[in-house]
Amino acid sequence: MPPATPLAVPSTTPAVPANARVLSGLRPTGKIHIGHLVGALANWIELQKKYNCYFFVADWHALTTHYADTSGLQQFILDSVTDYLAVGVDPAKAVIFQQSRVPEHAELHLLLSLITPLGWLERTPTYKEQRENIQDKDLGTYGFLGYPVLQSADILIYKAGFVPVGADQVAHIELTREICRRFANFYGPVFPEPQPLLTPTPRLLGTDGRKMSKSYGNAIFLSDTETEIRSKVSNMLTDPARQRRTDPGNPDVCPVFGLHKLCSPQETIDTVNTECRRAGIGCVDCKKQMAGNLAQWIAPFTERRSKIEQQPDQVWDVLEQGSKKAHITAAATMEEVRAAMNLKQPSLLHS
Repeated sequence: MPPATPLAVPSTTPAVPANARVLSGLRPTGKIHIGHLVGALANWIELQKKYNCYFFVADWHALTTHYADTSGLQQFILDSVTDYLAVGVDPAKAVIFQQSRVPEHAELHLLLSLITPLGWLERTPTYKEQRENIQDKDLGTYGFLGYPVLQSADILIYKAGFVPVGADQVAHIELTREICRRFANFYGPVFPEPQPLLTPTPRLLGTDGRKMSKSYGNAIFLSDTETEIRSKVSNMLTDPARQRRTDPGNPDVCPVFGLHKLCSPQETIDTVNTECRRAGIGCVDCKKQMAGNLAQWIAPFTERRSKIEQQPDQVWDVLEQGSKKAHITAAATMEEVRAAMNLKQPSLLHS
């Protein structure tokens, strides 16, 4: 495949040891949106340059909310990895793999679920948030309640020292640390306690003013055409307090201005910031200007993606090779886990 084009997204990488193992993943529930790019993938691209990185397609996690219809799952997996490669995640620098191709994740998830108190899961903030926001799916399942334990297994199976997350995901890492300590109390230390890699990135709002999410149907995707982008932007919510063209607005609460800060020149950002506050620019003109800049900003990724998606066999091969590498690491960890929990026959402990 051709080399990745440079990613024009600011990213900050905290100081971590040079030999650190870093793990992160995204659920394949559709194509990647720009919130994923600035919130996760931009950081992956920086991290892969310096650290021992494992990046995965979390297809089992996708089933915690999309279990009722798996007909599109394989295409979603292909789309996700195509997007990874299009923005510059490099299989020569990081292990890119598919969660379900490494069955040790499921085994460790089972064992960790046996020692995780129910109350720890019920207090997870994102559990309540998604139950409230996702109304078209039945989330009253064990799999959805227990997905933070699967997430913990994903991290601990690779003995990852660091996990890049946004502020809203720190609670999940703390839960993993608690599970890690509880495991050590029962069976002895096997896993290092992972640390959250807090990387400051903009929290993009979707077209309806909520957090951008495929599940909420409010996302702008890296694969969207200019026509699709303009259509979505034209329907975006703006400052809810601005009812008329002559009303002054507040860009600080406007999702459109958040996207201006991502894709527009600084001069445009400054002008919109000033003119909106004094009703010097209307929301319609502001949206049109931002949509054009956003389409131009996305264009390099769209062009690269169109080339990569013509070679699906190569994309699947990236997953195949990466999953084999991930399996070697995961299998070694599970050998230690089984021994610590006395699940391994004594005669085989030293074989």
